[in-house]
Amino acid sequence: RNHSPLMSFGASFVSFLNAMMTFEEEKMQLACDDLRTTEKLCESEEAGVIETIKNKIKKNADARKSAPSMVDRLQRQIIIADCQVYLAVLSFVKQELSAYIKGGWILRKAWKIYNKCYLDINALQELHQRRPPGEPSPADAANDNHAAADGVSEETLSRLRGAVSFGYGLFHLCISMVPPNLLKIINLLGFPGDRRQGLSSLMYASESKDMKAPLATLALLWFHTVVRPFFALDGSDSRAGLEEAKEILRRKEAAYPNSSLFMFFKGRIQRLECQINSALASFHTALELAADQREIQHVCLYEIGWCSMIELNFQDAFGSFERLKNESRWSQCYYAYLTAVCQGAAGDVDGAQAIFKEVQKLFKRKNNQIEQFSVKKAERFRKQAPTRALCVLASVEVLYLWKALPNCSFPSLQRMSQACHEVDDAAAVGLKHLLLGAIHKCLGNTEDAAQFFQRAAKDELCRQSNLYVQPYACYELGCLLLEKPETVARGRALLLQAKHSLKRNPKAQRLGNKTNHAALASLRELVPQ
Repeated sequence: RNHSPLMSFGASFVSFLNAMMTFEEEKMQLACDDLRTTEKLCESEEAGVIETIKNKIKKNADARKSAPSMVDRLQRQIIIADCQVYLAVLSFVKQELSAYIKGGWILRKAWKIYNKCYLDINALQELHQRRPPGEPSPADAANDNHAAADGVSEETLSRLRGAVSFGYGLFHLCISMVPPNLLKIINLLGFPGDRRQGLSSLMYASESKDMKAPLATLALLWFHTVVRPFFALDGSDSRAGLEEAKEILRRKEAAYPNSSLFMFFKGRIQRLECQINSALASFHTALELAADQREIQHVCLYEIGWCSMIELNFQDAFGSFERLKNESRWSQCYYAYLTAVCQGAAGDVDGAQAIFKEVQKLFKRKNNQIEQFSVKKAERFRKQAPTRALCVLASVEVLYLWKALPNCSFPSLQRMSQACHEVDDAAAVGLKHLLLGAIHKCLGNTEDAAQFFQRAAKDELCRQSNLYVQPYACYELGCLLLEKPETVARGRALLLQAKHSLKRNPKAQRLGNKTNHAALASLRELVPQ
């Protein structure tokens, strides 16, 4: 890895993949360091390669000898651009304004390199197709590009196209992760974000002969089963992209029969299709297959805990989150909060309160929204002894904010509704009504959902403890009213009210950026500036 650009890139990508799976601060920093090292290795020899190409003797035979140098130059440029995209992704996941700006400038550099490599590869392919091999004209022989095209096989050019398509596809998908209120800034930097182009480029890379073909397959599965539902890129359609993901798994199953990652993605598909028991079986199988891969074990444990919580099996959920709290170095504060919530929901409120007191001690990243959310919620349970009903309500709240309620079965939703009704704490009334509205919306009870959203929007006590409840309730109610022609005007007014409310409450807006990407997108589309 210290001498070969390809080997260095492969090692850096493994670091990047580990960082994106665990979100541990140390692994994210290691990935950044490795990517910059790979970039420097490629740049250090770039000048020498370019000089070699410039000084080529204009004889056909000698020019053909320089063809590998041209391939090597293109390969290095593609690796540099790829490293830039991964560094931008690592910036974006921090969910901070400064990180978005920094990531945007990094992407600008990658965009220029990708465009240049695309043009060069396309030009070489066109020259290859226009002229039969072995029959260069004297004029062509005097042209470096034409001569080099003779020395590069069509297979090599196709592989290079696969290499550039991988990063180029990730580039476009990376843009789709940016919150809508920052997209204008990104577009001003000089490049667009086209999701279709990104997916088609990754598909080309996945089927190519390039070494990154398996990575392109994993990137497609990650986007379809994790990014699209989590960031709600398709609005309320939580199953968008699942057919594409299932087709990818079907095609690759024979090649990777015992892959823990493929089994993990299979479980993700099953969870999004509300097949929770099947999903649990898949995640447990993936956990066993990943006996020596700690990062994969942790994402499997997280999904097992999540599925158990969806089924209101709080004891099993507690076991998974407790193990993550003790083993994972990423956001132990968040895992501690989930552990406490599940322990209290399972009936052990004394044990839950002890863990709620640990949350503040584990709070490390003040700019991390998930940790801020966890600390603020745990603080209330430190001051006021938790009850089982409040812990169940807190678990439903997390499921709502993280877009998991649509994945719950009808029986689970009905039990959640009953549990919410049991909460009689005055300070939690607004949150209770918001969650009841969301539950009834998933059950198809539109009229009941609208009534609960109205109650949540009118609750004034929630302003003190849950800043996001009122704007979210206005948004949810506004979307319901837009479905009927006679209430469209009122629906737009509520969306506008939610938009202004988020602007007035920076903390609520940051939470919205993280967990309600679709809400902000809808506000931008339906209520113009």
